Formats: sequence, C-alpha cells, structure tokens
Amino acid sequence: MRVTEQTEAARWDARLRESGGHPLQAWAWGALKERFGWQAHRLWTDDGRAAAQLLIRPYRGIGAAYVPRGPLLSGEPAAAGDPATNADAATDAALLDALQGLARRRRAAFLRLEPDVMAGSPAEKSLDSALTGRGFRAVQRTLQPRASVRLDLAGSDDELRRGLSKGHRADVRRAEKADVEVRRGASEADVDLLHAMMRATQARKTFGIHSAAYYRAAWRLYGDDALLLLARHDGAVVAASLVLSFGRQAVYLAAGSSPAGLQVRASHLLQWHALRWARDHGAQTYDLWGIPDARGRLELAGTPAGDEGDTADGPRAALERAAAADPLDGVFRFKKGWGGEVVRSVPAYDRVFFPPAYWFWRWRGQSL
Repeated sequence: MRVTEQTEAARWDARLRESGGHPLQAWAWGALKERFGWQAHRLWTDDGRAAAQLLIRPYRGIGAAYVPRGPLLSGEPAAAGDPATNADAATDAALLDALQGLARRRRAAFLRLEPDVMAGSPAEKSLDSALTGRGFRAVQRTLQPRASVRLDLAGSDDELRRGLSKGHRADVRRAEKADVEVRRGASEADVDLLHAMMRATQARKTFGIHSAAYYRAAWRLYGDDALLLLARHDGAVVAASLVLSFGRQAVYLAAGSSPAGLQVRASHLLQWHALRWARDHGAQTYDLWGIPDARGRLELAGTPAGDEGDTADGPRAALERAAAADPLDGVFRFKKGWGGEVVRSVPAYDRVFFPPAYWFWRWRGQSL
C-alpha cells in the first residue's frame, strides 16, 4: 500500500468531507497553523481509506509532530452512529508507518495522535490494537478537550427546540424579547469584536485564548465553513461566537460575552442561530468543544455523588473537586442545556523517538 502527500486543497477536503473527517483535519486548519510556526503535511493511502494531516513544530533543531483529531483510519465509522467499516490492517499500518517516517525525517522528538474516536465506541478496541501494534502508547492527558458535549442536529427547528432544557428555551426567548440583534460578521473588524468579547470573558474566568490575528486567520481560511455571529443590545456588541462546520461535523470554536450580554442572555440567542446554521450547512453533529475532563468522567459514570459507598476522600469526590476547580466548569451547564450527549474521546497516543526531549515537553506542561 502506497502513501502519498496530498498538495491540492480541494481534493483533500473533498476526501475528508466524504469520510466524516474532523474540522481540525481540514486543509484550512493546517493552513492556519502554518501561519503560527507549524509545518502541515497531508498524507493518504492509495485506496483513500486512511488519511491524516500531520503538523510539525520545529524548535532548536528538533520538534514535535502532532495529528489533531486524527488520523482517519479505515475501520472508523463514516459518521456518528454509523457502523464501523471493516478495518484494513495493511492500509492502516501503511499510513501509521508513513507518519512515523515523516516525523523522524523532520527530526521530531515524538509523534502524538489524538483520534476523533469516542471511548466505548466500536472503533476503540481496533484503534488501540492498530496503534499499540505500531509502537504507540496511550497517554491519558490530551491537548484538545477530551470530554465534550455533542448534539445531534437531525430534525426541524421545533425538534431542536424541544431538545433544549426548559431554562435554555426561556433564555432564548428572553434574549428575543430584549430585542437582542444577531448579525453575521463580515469583516476582520468584526473578528476583533469577537476577540474583545473573549477577553471580557477571560477577565471573569481563567482560560487561554489566542491572539486576535489567530481568529482573523481562522475566519478567513475557513471561508463559507466559518460562521461569525455578533449580538448587539442597546447599540453595543455584547456577545460573539465563531463556529466551524466542515462536512458532517460542526465545532463551537470560540465565544465570549460582556456582563451586559450575560444579563440579556445574548450567548443563548447566538447559539440558537449557530445550531440551525450548522444543520443547514450539512453538519450532522455539533460539538460544543470542551468541558472539564473530570466532569465528563462524572457524567458518563451515571451515578450521583455519594453512591456506591463513596466518601469525602473517595475517587468520585476527588473528581467532583477537580471538576469544580476547572475554569471550564462554569460553562458546563450552558453547554449541556442544548440537549446534547456528554462524550469522552479515547486517550492520546504518543510514539517517542527522543525520550529526553519528550519528557522535558511533558514536564513543561504539554503545550504545543
């Protein structure tokens, strides 16, 4: 099985859309990262059943290699809920070997894969077998959010609305009654307003954001696959959001609001507009992009705190404390209220080529 590097954006994206590839595997994501110090390589097998966008970041003669929300292997389901196709071991092995070879040639200290495969799914076992068989090892802490809320977009507006929590339906109506105006962003100046709203949110909650230039580039590169929304109230922008929709998946990438926006529930109205846009754009699932991993583990465990003999020092109580301490926990109820399902991805998988540099990277906090 031959593996080649794809150099045509249209062909790459057409293949990924057809296969249910993640928006972070789209050509635009690699192009975005290339503007901020990365090198992007897109590999696929001759039979088209396996593909991966590999990002490499050089640093002082050595580097890191990373596949965000990939690779797409032959046995993965084409879309959420679809049965997995029969995996082709030779196809998958060829792609994994090509990724390792390219990473080594680019002097990467390690290669990290973060597949878009959910824990407990039919694809998990075959994925683990394929990766550990090629020298990878599972690592529990990931760079992209491991736990999230994903919403099935099938259905009419009325059906989507019925899936919302009672509080979210009321908050959407509250924003509408307050005459919150929603418009689509159409300029880089509008992206800067998004960034200002993100900074306002960051002042209330501790979490990292990129520069305004980063979001301007993402908005330009994704083109029609990006939705920038702004909410205005009493003559001022009070909330904004950026959503990416690529193929069958949409991602709630960035958002923020001012204190005034919180009062009139502007973010709820923006999200309601975004959900319907993503559905009409062809997405089947909507990823609200990240909740505390501890919260995801608690939700998927399916038992309330204190059950099964847990104590104040027990594992479940420890997860509760970890979730409460996470800056993302404050938005968990906002994300869960849209009617989605809490999901948790499989671990990251690392292939280490130069252990001293790899362990230094992990010691520094795994930032890429």
